[in-house]
Amino acid sequence: MQGILQLRSISLSFGSEPIIQGLNLTVQPGEIVALMGPSGCGKSTFLSALCGLIPEQFQFSGEVLLGQQNLTQLPLAKRQVGMLFQEDLLFPHMSVKGNLAFALPQGLSRHERHHQVMVLLDEVGMTALADRDPATLSGGQKARISLLRTLLAKPQLLLLDEPFSKLDQVTRSQFRQLVWSYITRYQLPTLLVTHDSADIPGHCSQVIQLPYLGSTLC
Repeated sequence: MQGILQLRSISLSFGSEPIIQGLNLTVQPGEIVALMGPSGCGKSTFLSALCGLIPEQFQFSGEVLLGQQNLTQLPLAKRQVGMLFQEDLLFPHMSVKGNLAFALPQGLSRHERHHQVMVLLDEVGMTALADRDPATLSGGQKARISLLRTLLAKPQLLLLDEPFSKLDQVTRSQFRQLVWSYITRYQLPTLLVTHDSADIPGHCSQVIQLPYLGSTLC
């Protein structure tokens, strides 16, 4: 069972301009909370801050708790946070299999690494792509490989920064359903940044409109 995400008294500002003030939020395992708002309002910066990556010109305060652990002072590498972006960010010098194996923890045998990678590829019907160059993949295929790579790292928290926005309508719908199914299976507390209300699943518990300045969640 994954831990509960708790954000306590979270504030984010750009210089003297407040973006979020006093946000308290609880996200249960397997639950998705959506963050919406106009471009440039700080949605992606907020996700980065939860990872511990705060741009110099921003100020962030509050506590980020995941299960029994306080993440606030931990570096990114120790936070066990998985993140999916608009871009796939696959390594161009590695095969599909190499990209996936890169996410696995150190210390596994070559056989075990290969096994774990091929099991996940098989789940999405992509075993034939194991040795392919990422540059030869379609947008939908790249998105799936990025998701699998994130899952192989065994995150305890999932942050989604508009990962569906560059996909065509059919692929977008299919990929959304795949992401939701893995969130449910692995019981990952999830924050989703999106401009499109169609990206928000029916079981999404909350939608936060940014700038969030202490108003009631909708």
